[in-house]
Amino acid sequence: MTFESLGLSPALLKALADQNYTQPYPIQMEAIPAILNKKDVLGIAQTGSGKTAAYVLPILMNLQDIAPSQNRYVNILVLVPTRELAMQVSEVFYKLGKDLPRRIKTMAVYGGVSINPQMMRMNGVNVLIATPGRLLELTESNAVHLSDIDTLVLDEADKMLNIGFKEEMNRIIALLPKRRQNLLFSATLNEDITAINQILLHNPLVIKIEPEEDYFDLIDQLGYFVSEERKGPLLRYIIKSQDLQQVLVFASSVYKADTVADKLRKNGIKATAIHSKKSQGARTEALSKFKSGDLRVLVATDLISRGIDIKFLPHVINYELPRSPKDYIHRIGRTGRAESPGQAISLVSPEELHHFRIIQKKMGKPITMIDSEGINLKGF
Repeated sequence: MTFESLGLSPALLKALADQNYTQPYPIQMEAIPAILNKKDVLGIAQTGSGKTAAYVLPILMNLQDIAPSQNRYVNILVLVPTRELAMQVSEVFYKLGKDLPRRIKTMAVYGGVSINPQMMRMNGVNVLIATPGRLLELTESNAVHLSDIDTLVLDEADKMLNIGFKEEMNRIIALLPKRRQNLLFSATLNEDITAINQILLHNPLVIKIEPEEDYFDLIDQLGYFVSEERKGPLLRYIIKSQDLQQVLVFASSVYKADTVADKLRKNGIKATAIHSKKSQGARTEALSKFKSGDLRVLVATDLISRGIDIKFLPHVINYELPRSPKDYIHRIGRTGRAESPGQAISLVSPEELHHFRIIQKKMGKPITMIDSEGINLKGF
């Protein structure tokens, strides 16, 4: 199947060619025609499978036939859990919509920066990509109105619908018109998604793209048995002895991410932490330097990682294990993308061993383990 066969306009086909998109992903093959026909969609597909373009392309095309938004009444609302993902989605809308006959004004809004410039730029926005907290601030100030929303998108819906966003999401949904198109996309399907499906979606097309059998074959998974106190030296040993460049390290808390990054810097490894407590400027700068290769190690928490999209990221290291096997899949799915191999390393303490075995069982694939006791970490 080709993009032409999906019914996309010449302007969108040109934009796809400019971005070197040659063939649609499975999620795109099913979602694009359904969204063009104004159906509700629940799309479940692995990280890096083209979910964003699966809704951006048909939304841009449908917008060509919708009356332009007036004053501060937007047409399309995309809700995302993090600032980084908001900027990433906004960039996709811009790149794919730049050649359309009718100009589409897209804007990303999020906290951590001054609200005044966002309020001033809101007039005439067609597509608003927002984090929930900042969106509610804007609605309370009458800077934006949601009563004319034609399509609602929840990107990373599993995170948008968990307990941390529940109250904000309820308030936002109450402001939307009852007649609208609803699109939910996620890498994982859990009880929250199933429950919200019954509330938000009307006779939806449910698309569940199973990972190809060889999906994880591109990722060389490796684990080290290590005591908690030796994790820091072992991390530095792995990075230095293997001369790893562009390494994404996962920590379970803001405090731990800061601590790990600080110890790496003190040992001569260029590193920084990225998490919700950092200013937007600091997060944007860190991500930019990491993508360009100017920063060797980025230490991230799980939620912030949803906005880290690097096509050829070679290394992911789990300094601490995530709470669920699904989050483990999210993490290691940052590497081994675009048919390029990658490496995922987990540092497993005795306290984490039982949990790690559960993860391996859910993965359905054994992971090679190395006992680090024999590794001399003196000097690291």
